[in-house]
Amino acid sequence: MNARDSRGQAAVLTILFMTVLLGASAMALDVGSWFRAKRALQAQADSAALAGAQALPNSTSDAQSFAIQYASTNGGALNAGDVTFSGSTPSTPNDTISVQMKAPAPGFFSKLFGINSVTVAAHAAARTDLFNQAKFVAPIGVNLSHPMLSGSGCPCFDQQTTLTLDMVGPGGFKLLDIDGSQGGINPNTLGDWIMNGLDAWMPLGGYFSDAGSKFNNTGVRAALTARTDTTLLFPVYDSVVSQGSNLSYHVVGWVGFYLTGYDVSANNNTISGYFTGVVWTGIQGQTSSGNPTAANLGAYSVQLVN
Repeated sequence: MNARDSRGQAAVLTILFMTVLLGASAMALDVGSWFRAKRALQAQADSAALAGAQALPNSTSDAQSFAIQYASTNGGALNAGDVTFSGSTPSTPNDTISVQMKAPAPGFFSKLFGINSVTVAAHAAARTDLFNQAKFVAPIGVNLSHPMLSGSGCPCFDQQTTLTLDMVGPGGFKLLDIDGSQGGINPNTLGDWIMNGLDAWMPLGGYFSDAGSKFNNTGVRAALTARTDTTLLFPVYDSVVSQGSNLSYHVVGWVGFYLTGYDVSANNNTISGYFTGVVWTGIQGQTSSGNPTAANLGAYSVQLVN
């Protein structure tokens, strides 16, 4: 074999190698594009499931509509037949929504091999449930024995009521140290908690009372004014133990309260509004029997479960 023949064979092998390399590179680019399309579809499915879950367990029809609408808003297509419902326990038959989405992912270089597109799929499930830890809680405690919470057929929502912030014991004025501390909290901090909520997780359990009546403080009053005509999340307690600096509230749940007004003075501390169901930032928690330990007062959280 002479040198000219060797050069010819090398050229052929180089062309074949380059063809294979370009083909592999092209397919790698398309495969990457398909994976990105699948991730985007998964994000759409997650968002649709979370949107639908906010209507559960009360209305599966609303949940289905919310999921379909949210998927469409985000550029996806979700059919009614691809939305199903289930229950995490026999007592909660419709607390979970599942969505199944599919979409074509076109190829580019793969068309050279007769592959115009592939179908990517995504599945997501979200659950609405009570929560054992809440975030952005305001420091005003509500007694579980309030007639709008524990009366016949209650909790009762959207009915105007007044919360009396009277003294429940020496040193206790229904202001809770919701950060888990003990002792007097700076009134400006209390005002910030009313305005923005506690930026930390608050679990169920015992919380010390903030010493003294601080509702007429300038910062607290300003926060109440700013939050009028908005919904706050209040801790709900079922008992008070001890007194003075050791007085504490046993928190068993949370309730949404739409604030419409307040009257705080030396002799009269009240806030007006109505209890309302809310979907809030919370961490769902369940006991070994499958039932959440928080009192069911209409405050729910939504989270992905699949």
